[in-house]
Amino acid sequence: MGSAYRRLVPAAILALCTLFGAEARADQALLCVLVPHFKDEYWLSVAYGIEQQSAERQLSVRFFEAGGYDAQKSQIDQISACRALQPGAILIGTVSSDAPDLLAAVQAPARDRPVIGLVNELHTDVLTARVGVDWADMGLALGQNLAGRFPAGSPPLDAVLLSGPAGAGWVAPLESGLRRGLERSSVRIVATYGADTGTAEQLRLLEKAVAAHPGIDLVIGSAPAIEAAMALFPRGRDRPRLAATYVSHTVARGLVGGRVMAAPFDDPIAQGRLAVDAAAAAIAGQRAAAPIGPGIVVKEGGIDPASIDLSPADYFPALD
Repeated sequence: MGSAYRRLVPAAILALCTLFGAEARADQALLCVLVPHFKDEYWLSVAYGIEQQSAERQLSVRFFEAGGYDAQKSQIDQISACRALQPGAILIGTVSSDAPDLLAAVQAPARDRPVIGLVNELHTDVLTARVGVDWADMGLALGQNLAGRFPAGSPPLDAVLLSGPAGAGWVAPLESGLRRGLERSSVRIVATYGADTGTAEQLRLLEKAVAAHPGIDLVIGSAPAIEAAMALFPRGRDRPRLAATYVSHTVARGLVGGRVMAAPFDDPIAQGRLAVDAAAAAIAGQRAAAPIGPGIVVKEGGIDPASIDLSPADYFPALD
C-alpha cells in the first residue's frame, strides 16, 4: 500500500463521518418552508401564521418562494437547498400535485426528516402530515351558498370560472365541489379558464373570458381574478356579480364593501399555525393519520372586517 493511498484512506473516512455526522445533527429548531409564490396574498397569511406560531414555539423559519405554479424546476432546486440546511422539518406547498419529478424530489428529504404538506395536495404517501382543507369542500360551500341565492327555477345566470393551472392540487377538487354545490341552482358555468394565480395572469384570463362571453352574469374566480374584476368593472347595475373561491386581503375588502357576494374562508393564518404544530409533533416522532385543517365558513358581502383574520397589510416574509 503506497503512502499516498495511506494518506487518502483516513481522509476519506473522515469525510464520510463528517457527512453522516452532519446528517445526524439536523437543526431541530429550524423549519424550512416552500410555497408556490407570494403573488397571491393568500400565501402571505399562511406565512404569517407560520412565523407567529414558530416564534411562540421558539423555532426559526426559512422561506423559499418558487415564483409561480409553472416554476416546477425552481421548486425542485429549492427542495435540495432546503434539505441542505438540515432543518428539523420541511413544510411544502407544492406547485403540482402529481408531477413525477417533483414527487421524486420530495421523497429524498422525506427519508431522513418530517415533510409536511402545506395547503396544496400532493399525491404521495411520504408526507408525515398534511395541513389544509379539502378544496372540494371549499367549492361545495361556495356552490351551495350561490344555490341558496339563485335556486333552480329562478332567472338563469351564466357564469365563468377563473381558476389556477390544472396541475395545481386544489384546482380540480375545487371545480368539482363547486359544480356539485350548484346542481340545484339557476347558475350555469359556461366556461372555465385556468392560469397561474398572479393578478396579471388572472387579469388576462378575465379579459379573455369577457371577450368570449360578453354580458356574463357572474364571475367566480380565484382571489387574484376577483381583484382584477373589481378593478376592471366599475360600480353599476350592468357589471357582473362576483364570487371568490377563497379569501385574500383584496377579496376581504370586496366583501366588506359589498363588491364580492361570497367567498369560502379557510383561515390561512390558522393553517400556518397548524402546520408548525404538526411539524413540532413530527419532530417529536408523532405522525398525523389524517389531514389537519380548520373549518370552512362562507363569508358574505357586507361583513364586519373584524370577522376575517388575515396577515397585516405591510407583512412580507424574508426569503432565501
